[in-house]
Amino acid sequence: MSRWQADLTLVFITVIWGSTFVMVKNALDDVQPMTFVAWRFWIATLVLVFLFRQQARTISQAEWRAGMLIGLFLAMGYIFQTIGLQYTTSAKAGFITGLNIVLVPIFSAMLLRQAPGRWAVLGVVLATVGLALLSLNADLTLQRGDAWVMACAVAFALHIVSISHFTARHSAISLAIVQIATVALAATLAAFVFEQPRVRLPLDTWGAIAFTGVVATALVFSLQTYVQRFTTATHTALIFSLEPVFAALFGWWWAGEVLGPREVVGSALILGGMLVAELGALVVAQKNLELEEA
Repeated sequence: MSRWQADLTLVFITVIWGSTFVMVKNALDDVQPMTFVAWRFWIATLVLVFLFRQQARTISQAEWRAGMLIGLFLAMGYIFQTIGLQYTTSAKAGFITGLNIVLVPIFSAMLLRQAPGRWAVLGVVLATVGLALLSLNADLTLQRGDAWVMACAVAFALHIVSISHFTARHSAISLAIVQIATVALAATLAAFVFEQPRVRLPLDTWGAIAFTGVVATALVFSLQTYVQRFTTATHTALIFSLEPVFAALFGWWWAGEVLGPREVVGSALILGGMLVAELGALVVAQKNLELEEA
């Protein structure tokens, strides 16, 4: 596979992810949040186990423990995001979810003792100002749905940090299978405690569950695992940062969602913070590599 084909595939993946925000929001008219997440991830688990059945048979106890811990953060992220989509627009949810990229350096500094660089700090500042413009009410309180999605961004950031800690010692595919299954189990338990799970749902709701489970979770993961070896980290970071942009476009196209002027500026600052944090880190890494080779 050539680099342009790999990049085009990553754009396709990002479009898929961006489309799920409005799709999930519409489905929540007929199904409760944790029930939706449970069905989505049980389907994804079955597909992944089928696609990687050899690896699924050889998952070690250590990989089960690590994958379950990582999966708990992932479960919180998807549950909080899905709850938040009940009360906010898919466009705003996309941009706020993207904050996880700038939160990762902070949590890495706190938990892994990896000091954040100046680019990461600048990215956090830009994204924080953007979040304030996008989500704060006149009395400086965070809107209900945006608060849930902010909690989702925190959980996703912790998920990324935990992955970076464990993947060096374990199979990425084994960890993925375990964490996806953990999300399914955690969401199922939460649904039985806080909701009334049901199987009889409208056909279009089942369509959204099937699409997010099969395509946006299982198949996209498989594609991403394969194609990222054919492109650079810089290209991947740039392409994935477009996810909230696609979320906003699909929200406008399918649901008629329109961001106001202040929200547009806030969204742009969050996107800018994401790009600064990601690309700044890559520039520093490249300079360090050049110094080592000199």
